[in-house]
Amino acid sequence: MTARERVQCVVNREYPDRIPKEAGFTPAIHETFKERTGHDSPPEYFGFETRHVGFRGPEQLPDFSRYFPELPERAYVGSEYGTAFKPGSLYHFNRYLFPLGEARDVSDLEGYPFPDFMPEYRHTHLEAEVQRLHEQGYFTDGFCGHIFETTWQILGFEQTFEHFVNCPELVGAVLDKVTEDNCFKARRLAEAGVDMLRTGDDVGMQDRLMMHPEVWRKWLKPCLAREIAAAREVNANLPVWYHIDGNIIDIVDDLIEVGVTVLNPVQPECLDVKSLKEAYGDRIAFWGTIGTQTVMPFGSPAEVRQAVKSMIDLFAPGLFLAPTHVLEPDVPWDNIVAFFEAVEEFGEMDQ
Repeated sequence: MTARERVQCVVNREYPDRIPKEAGFTPAIHETFKERTGHDSPPEYFGFETRHVGFRGPEQLPDFSRYFPELPERAYVGSEYGTAFKPGSLYHFNRYLFPLGEARDVSDLEGYPFPDFMPEYRHTHLEAEVQRLHEQGYFTDGFCGHIFETTWQILGFEQTFEHFVNCPELVGAVLDKVTEDNCFKARRLAEAGVDMLRTGDDVGMQDRLMMHPEVWRKWLKPCLAREIAAAREVNANLPVWYHIDGNIIDIVDDLIEVGVTVLNPVQPECLDVKSLKEAYGDRIAFWGTIGTQTVMPFGSPAEVRQAVKSMIDLFAPGLFLAPTHVLEPDVPWDNIVAFFEAVEEFGEMDQ
């Protein structure tokens, strides 16, 4: 099978010749990778089956200075939605500064410089990029954006939850604008011929959702449904990959209902993975499953290998193996090697 055919089998819950894989590398881990291998590209070195396409950035960020009259030292506006960042206290992590953190009424949105994704220079390259990657045999996907995360990064995290109750018009207007942007991106990615649409929002904690399921259903489910429908207007059978950390078991049925076909990252520390497979394995594919809170940083290489084998035994054929988040600096190099070696050793499928 080509890499593209292999992943297509997985997202359709069919048997590939072997299990596909990927992993995300934080800056420190990427430096370790280069030192250990002499290479610069993990996807090429480890043979990832997927490649990604996306919109180009704006030629220039709008002027958000009126929303940050006094940015702290070393802080900068790093998002075209206006979110600013300042270095955190550990590794590559940043702290967020919210341009509309003081907003209390929908009138506070007047004149806000929301991004414009429609100029042709931002997306006319997509068709040629997808075609090039397909000719190379890769499964090609594109990310259309977050909805909830982008919204709270504009309004503030705690403030967004407060607005659900005290200022629904304000939070509703921002959600609607972000969803509208994502619908345009999703539609263009589908038109360009991607094999899968990626989207997602972190609304899960370790043991439950961040909000009551009915709050999610009221505010976020309709936005996700619109986003997926926009892509499916172009390609009715387009697979949809959804990233949602934590224990999100209360809304898996809802995700499937609005069109999600691939669930990521499937954290084994947060979910009963056996029950998840039994309940949903005939309706959804699983992408991830290898814990970055446990076995990747704290296990031995032998334990990493066993985790890979166990997840293949449980979830295949509808399984794409990956660590459940980017690999942080505390993950030993030997465990990263063990992950990829175990995928090769145990990943061949008997159909």
